[in-house]
Amino acid sequence: MSKSACASPSGVDGAADRTGWEAVLDLRLGLRGGRTVLTERGHRGPLQVQRPFYPEGATAHVYLLHPPGGVVGGDQLSIHAMSEVGSEALLTTPAAGKFYRSEGALARQVITLEVAAGAALEWLPQETLMFDGARLDSRLNIAVEEGARFIGWDLIGFGRPASGDYFNSGAGQFRVAVRQSGRPLLLENFPADAEFLQASWGLRGGNAMATLLATPFDKSRLGEVHALLQDDSDFGATLLDELLVVRAMGSSLLAVRERFEALWTLIRPQVLGQKACPPRIWAT
Repeated sequence: MSKSACASPSGVDGAADRTGWEAVLDLRLGLRGGRTVLTERGHRGPLQVQRPFYPEGATAHVYLLHPPGGVVGGDQLSIHAMSEVGSEALLTTPAAGKFYRSEGALARQVITLEVAAGAALEWLPQETLMFDGARLDSRLNIAVEEGARFIGWDLIGFGRPASGDYFNSGAGQFRVAVRQSGRPLLLENFPADAEFLQASWGLRGGNAMATLLATPFDKSRLGEVHALLQDDSDFGATLLDELLVVRAMGSSLLAVRERFEALWTLIRPQVLGQKACPPRIWAT
């Protein structure tokens, strides 16, 4: 078990401003008639889903939509997905999540994923973009039962340097919790601000960081992951029991994303027993 606890970066220690939009999405995925379907779908505010796509047979590809296209201070997003026994689903988004400059209010995002024994769930959203001055409290909670299969990632970019937009102010608090049958596998509380981007103990002048998680992962296959990442010192992989944890940082979020897609292609057959089938929306 790995635990990390850090103090909040400057300005990210209060509750979200209740004057913003509150959006809630609650999904339940189950196996019906030989394929995975949405057995329950509840939403409030600007969070929705399209009907599932089936590019690889029984596995449902579900696109999560946020029509406003961006989040400002005071907004709150809450996403909950439960995968029932036997279900197989991939959740993604059609575009990057954008968090805009705040005048002081805190935006909040809470994602809770539950995977039953015998179910498979992939959480592969497109990247999160933190614009200059954004203030975000982001929480990713993953609960898997023994015998469940899971792959997920979190891709975060600060500013848009290619457009001359730099992350000079603002802050984010990124919390990740992975539990298996109630037992903690990974607990993190990770602050990030403009100082972190420049510090030698942070991104060292970069603007992108990412984490990939997968379970159960066979220890004998860890060498293949290291081989894929060996030419880049900004990537690292470790195994916590059967949880694969891969971390990355860099100056190009696109390069990090491409490497993670290659890694996903490598590990998906071992973790899920299926070849990689990229969602069509990734190509648009």
